[in-house]
Amino acid sequence: MKSMLDKARAYAIKNHGDQQYGDKPYIYHLESVVSILQPYGERAQVIGYLHDVVEDTPATFEEIARAFDADIAKAVAILTDQVGANRKERKRKTYQIMSRVTGDLEIALLVKTADRLANIQAAVDGGRKDKFAMYAKEHDQFREAVYRPGLCDDLWLKISGLMPS
Repeated sequence: MKSMLDKARAYAIKNHGDQQYGDKPYIYHLESVVSILQPYGERAQVIGYLHDVVEDTPATFEEIARAFDADIAKAVAILTDQVGANRKERKRKTYQIMSRVTGDLEIALLVKTADRLANIQAAVDGGRKDKFAMYAKEHDQFREAVYRPGLCDDLWLKISGLMPS
């Protein structure tokens, strides 16, 4: 019998299909996020595999709730960018939601932090100065919405170490 983690990985691979993360298959990004989440347990890793599936594929929150559970679907909903005319508007709306998250659903903020760290590391490793500059420009607003003391301070230290002073 497949573990929930194996099921989430298979679900993400199936739904993301041929999508690319830069010049790599999309699973590369998901594996990077899940690797960062490894110390935080299986539930965080499951959400890590699923974090982009509704935003980037035809998958729905209802399907995730049926295949996994309602709280995982709620976490994915928090992680899914809101509709907007451009990135700035989408992020502003999404960060407003994230800034109000409390309790057990803060696991979504942990996953979002790991996602951002993976994206920043990929930008640095790939020499993508444009992407890195975008994340640096958004950093203060991102941190204000997502940071919770004690949730994943080690990841925030890594992000801070990559950000320009």
